[in-house]
Amino acid sequence: MTLTKAHIINSIYNNTDLNRPQATRAVETFLESIKKALESSEDVLITGFGKFYVNEKKERRGRNPATGEGLMLLPRKVIAFKCSPVLRKKVNGER
Repeated sequence: MTLTKAHIINSIYNNTDLNRPQATRAVETFLESIKKALESSEDVLITGFGKFYVNEKKERRGRNPATGEGLMLLPRKVIAFKCSPVLRKKVNGER
């Protein structure tokens, strides 16, 4: 099952004293803060979870997999995530 924004809002609503509109506003504000930081190429570090950062890709040669035709891929920015050691251990069932 995929964890969705609605699931996160419901979890906050069920586990705090916030009502549903307040929980929704909290999640939306949190996500907007992350988006703005990444748009500005700032790193987003969430202790115990991981770090989101912007990677700049240079122009490079590529090819169309359907036709095999060569082409140049334009420079672009991509968002990357590196999980914290704490999260990695939990995912791997370590203590």
